[in-house]
Amino acid sequence: MGLGCFALQSYAQPVSARSADDTVDASSRSRIVNVLADKMRDLYVYPEVGEKTEKALRKKLNEGGYDSLKYAVGLAKALTRDLQASANDKHLRVDYGATTIAIASPDDAQSAADGATELKKFKAANFGVGTVERLPGNIGYLQINGFGPLKPASRVIAAAMAQLTDTAALIVDLRHNGGGYPETGAFLSSYLFDKRTHLSDDYERTGGRITQYWTQDKVPGRKFGQSKPVYVLMSSTTFSAGEGFGYDLKNLKRAILVGEVTAGGANGGNFRRLSPRFYAFIPESRAVNPITKSNWEGAGVEPDVHVPARNALLVAQKLALQTLSATEKDQRKAQILQVRMRELDAQLRLPTEALSK
Repeated sequence: MGLGCFALQSYAQPVSARSADDTVDASSRSRIVNVLADKMRDLYVYPEVGEKTEKALRKKLNEGGYDSLKYAVGLAKALTRDLQASANDKHLRVDYGATTIAIASPDDAQSAADGATELKKFKAANFGVGTVERLPGNIGYLQINGFGPLKPASRVIAAAMAQLTDTAALIVDLRHNGGGYPETGAFLSSYLFDKRTHLSDDYERTGGRITQYWTQDKVPGRKFGQSKPVYVLMSSTTFSAGEGFGYDLKNLKRAILVGEVTAGGANGGNFRRLSPRFYAFIPESRAVNPITKSNWEGAGVEPDVHVPARNALLVAQKLALQTLSATEKDQRKAQILQVRMRELDAQLRLPTEALSK
């Protein structure tokens, strides 16, 4: 299986200044468009959409629709727009520049350097794990900006969860999560369930293979457990595997989602090389939730509590404190929680620019 729902926003290689000046001639344009059309026809998760897109690309090419594009970066952007317009799939993308991602298969000419550079980029981003802290009221806060490759990312997640295991509630912040590897999202979910739980399935077009994602019975350290409240923060830019994490927990009734409707990308896939410096991300599989028998493609994930993303952390803290205070038998501790809730109410009344985090 390829990259289930890769973090395009977070980890795509920026084009260098030198690359921005690179040009393409008619022969190169024709070759790149035709290779892309072939791969859409042969690989795209929905065959009928792949065939439609293939025909649209070739038609535009034959009619001279790409003739005015002299720069490589401009061609990549135009092809991205055309792919997304034809297939209505936000995962589809064409990039130009130095290859710093793992290419899907040997026929796409992946090099050892490609994988090493990709790993270096993930490492620089701490494999997606951001701020880890305890908020007032003994509420754990875990910021996940992307799901990196499972083996190295699991070590970072385990270290983060070791700091949060004894908190009374947990907030997982996915407002800036661009996606990543779904198996890493499943690993994090394992800390939130007492028993092995079926999260989701991934259906691949080629060969019809099904990959199931389950939580693990055992994790490094201790689990957070299933009895304590969990809140997941979402935004309109939360994407792909980030959306899947929230979608699965919501349908399992394990978390309350707070924030905005997400971007709506549920198809996973692989990077495919179109030429030495052009490559495309092509969705080749789709997520299927075992409860809904569907996914969030095109629609996004609906939060349980709709609030602007900038307010989501404050609102989630208040929800957690309300839940905790309802069962707090120590009167002094209950009063402290009430004071903190009033503080949060005051912050929510502040001007918008004072609420960003």
